[in-house]
Amino acid sequence: MKQEQTQEQQLSQSLRQTQSITQQQLLQAQLTEMPMAQLMERIRTEMDDNPALESSGTDEENDWHDDEPSDTDTDTNEDYEQRNEREERNDALDAALERIGRDDEDLPVYHSGPSYDEEREEMVYGETLSFYDQLKEQVGLLPLDERQRYIMEYIIGSLDEDGLLRKTLDSIADELAIYHNIDTNEHELQKLLEMLQDFDPAGIGARSLQECLLLQIKRREPSRLTTLMEQVVTNHFEDFTKKHWQQIRQSLQLTEMQVDTLMAEMRKLNPKPGASMGEAVGRSLQQITPDFIIDTQDDGTVTFQLNTGELPELHVSPSFSETLNQYQTNKENMSRQMKEALLYTKKKVNAAHSFIEAIKSRRRTLTMTMNAIIQWQHRYFEEGDEALLRPMILKDIAEKTGLNLTTISRACNGKYAQTRWGTFPLRHFFTESYTTAEGDQLSTRQLKMILHDLINSEDKQQPLSDDALCKLLAKKGYPIARRTVAKYREQLGLPIARLRKEEKK
Repeated sequence: MKQEQTQEQQLSQSLRQTQSITQQQLLQAQLTEMPMAQLMERIRTEMDDNPALESSGTDEENDWHDDEPSDTDTDTNEDYEQRNEREERNDALDAALERIGRDDEDLPVYHSGPSYDEEREEMVYGETLSFYDQLKEQVGLLPLDERQRYIMEYIIGSLDEDGLLRKTLDSIADELAIYHNIDTNEHELQKLLEMLQDFDPAGIGARSLQECLLLQIKRREPSRLTTLMEQVVTNHFEDFTKKHWQQIRQSLQLTEMQVDTLMAEMRKLNPKPGASMGEAVGRSLQQITPDFIIDTQDDGTVTFQLNTGELPELHVSPSFSETLNQYQTNKENMSRQMKEALLYTKKKVNAAHSFIEAIKSRRRTLTMTMNAIIQWQHRYFEEGDEALLRPMILKDIAEKTGLNLTTISRACNGKYAQTRWGTFPLRHFFTESYTTAEGDQLSTRQLKMILHDLINSEDKQQPLSDDALCKLLAKKGYPIARRTVAKYREQLGLPIARLRKEEKK
């Protein structure tokens, strides 16, 4: 008995959303992520690889340097250089056309970074000089014996990232005696510290903000203005920190114009001299070229500009454009070799246009990103006080600019901004938020500063444990877990209570 078998065919539809990235989008993303120094190298490489890409100047050497011909020879030199440049580009085009068919040339491959050999060369021949190394170099200029030099370097190692000395001289003497078997006293340390405070930049080695500002003022040329600045910091420091300028004006019997001038000069002082030295010099300084230069005016206006450095303005080579037009107007009577030449020329011209557009896209993205950051953190850029940094994450800037979250991440990655308060990575301006017991939002950086102040003001003979710090923070309206307190304490570089304990004298 035969059984009938039936087959049922079902047709179903499903909707799937896929996203593919074009080569142009990939190029734009890679250039956006590159810091300034790496971008400059990439442009040079692209100009070497693509003869259709030129800089605005007539001579590439003049585009990267500031050398200029004399006024009497300008016109003659330009004519000669223009002809020479045109001949070089035509020779490059002819040589490339002759290679057609003998090698395979695809669209340019875009690399996200230097090759292994380039990176290795930098590692071998580059030198890294840290903030502390710069100070130690200055130690070598002093007439110190081996013991004094060791103590001086220990003091330098005790400076925080702002270049200030937060430890007491007594505690440094104890550490040297206990851990390094060096017997010293506060008097000797004071003398060595005074030597350190003569180092550059002014303000290094200060034990407080007040002392830091005074050290900078004393480096200035003697004048009536310098005397007034010293009086403000010495006798009216509390009013100065609270910006009570009217009270200062009345006490010093100044006019409105005089107090405005005084305010402008006081704002030029740097509360963080260590930050002004940067993270490193030598090879690292080349890698940390600031991408943004931010300027804060005395009236609180904050402006910025992209640091274009020695980046040239790019355009498509006129010789390639003319060659392309000639081929395209003669399409009907083209030989096979001419068609191959047309394809080659068109490919190089299109690649040049794509690269130029990607550079413009990078500029637009970075401008929008930095503008949004400044708007969000405007008070910080006015005062330079990290306590004024508002909670801000990448998503906030993405929403503010309308750009993709990944694009914002690339725009901030490896980029640095030069401000009045020092040069910082863009990530420095981002901070997570914390909600207090009253429902207020607080940046985690502010919370760390509160924790730092609690530890600084504790009884050093009975230092606070993490549990005790946790309870104190909860009383102040910041209920956080003990492990979070421990994490923040470690990030601040502060040891546990047992290691912070100091014996009673």
